[in-house]
Amino acid sequence: MSAGYVIAQLKVTNPENYKEYVAKVSEVVKKFGGEYLVRNGEYQVVEGEDNFPRLVIIKFPTYEKALEWYHSDEYKPVKDIRLQNSEGNNIIVKGI
Repeated sequence: MSAGYVIAQLKVTNPENYKEYVAKVSEVVKKFGGEYLVRNGEYQVVEGEDNFPRLVIIKFPTYEKALEWYHSDEYKPVKDIRLQNSEGNNIIVKGI
């Protein structure tokens, strides 16, 4: 089976409240077998626009597991914190 990847491009709009999301999300990611590959860090935009300066990439064992994590009851309250304190894109993609 192919791994599943979550690619999040975010702009944090309320840094103080966003800290709660950062503190809680790792435990839920780990529960579903997720592993952070990128969690912010130094980067350069070489093409396009830099609308969302925070980049996160999470690898899950399967595409289905990534979707299960995103739609889970465990992630929902944590996701709500992110949605209230940031804006951006979240993509789940099947690896090759």
